[in-house]
Amino acid sequence: MEFDLKKILVVQTAFIGDVVLATAVLEKLRLHFPAAKVDFLLRKGNESLLDNHPYLNGVLVWDKKHRKYGNLFRLIFKVRRNRYDLVVNLQRFFSTGFLTAFSGAKTTVGFDKNLLSFLFKHRVPHGISNGEKPIHEVERNLSLIVQWTDNQFVKPKIYPSKVDFEKVHFPEKHITISPASVWFTKQFPAEKWLVLMNGVGEGTTIFLLGGKGDVGLCGWLKNQSSHKKIEVKAGKLSFLESAALMQRAAMNFVNDSAPLHLASAVNAHVTAVFCSTVPRFGFGPLSDDATVLETEENLRCRPCGLHGKKACPEGHFRCAEIDVQRLLAKLG
Repeated sequence: MEFDLKKILVVQTAFIGDVVLATAVLEKLRLHFPAAKVDFLLRKGNESLLDNHPYLNGVLVWDKKHRKYGNLFRLIFKVRRNRYDLVVNLQRFFSTGFLTAFSGAKTTVGFDKNLLSFLFKHRVPHGISNGEKPIHEVERNLSLIVQWTDNQFVKPKIYPSKVDFEKVHFPEKHITISPASVWFTKQFPAEKWLVLMNGVGEGTTIFLLGGKGDVGLCGWLKNQSSHKKIEVKAGKLSFLESAALMQRAAMNFVNDSAPLHLASAVNAHVTAVFCSTVPRFGFGPLSDDATVLETEENLRCRPCGLHGKKACPEGHFRCAEIDVQRLLAKLG
């Protein structure tokens, strides 16, 4: 160890799931530096994910939607004033590379694929998964701090409060379905979610989860379904309230999207449907009770990219042809 780490900054300004997966770094740092003050820098809108986090000293927020670069420079000045011993950059983007390089920290570390990584004190290879040796995103993140900690895997974790659990308390058996995705080819078709909902037993309540932009889809599913106990919670719950509801659910059905990672971070039962993407990219579920369902057809076009697409490039979307009975089987 080069020096005692007393002040540490972790940087992850991407999306919801990325922040959730980054919390594994906080868990590992706590194990090895229990007295350190650890801050987290993220994008505006994601800060409530880290509410109640027992291992965080503070959260720095970057507003990317309004005066993006002006806010970035203000953040850099704030970071420099904080005089961190270590800045850990989990991203490969120029902007966070710039912040890291000019953070004024005693030492900096990030992935070698960051355009400004040549200015970091430590550069770590960004491992790419293959069929023989899949690498989870959490493993990639933890590799950045292995020289100060160890090579043991730890799971990401978020911390819903007692109030979060009280707000979503439901005494009867329930499941959750998070039917939406930003990307069309990551989203199990609405008609198939409908078949799943209609096959759920009468004694089970279905909660439909998502953001404000998913209210329309969830409302359509509720109106079209013959199931009698459906509640649309999309747009009504915070991240941690959603996670609390998922933790107590008999099962959570998700796409390859942020709710999958919320389930992992509270060790909830989860069944994840992967359409155009594949788990070996490094974003599969980490819960003790986790199932991944994919098409059983060997498609030459799958995966069609690292991320989802707005439409199927082949025009057939056959990667979504997954038998709903395989999902229903997870209800026991």
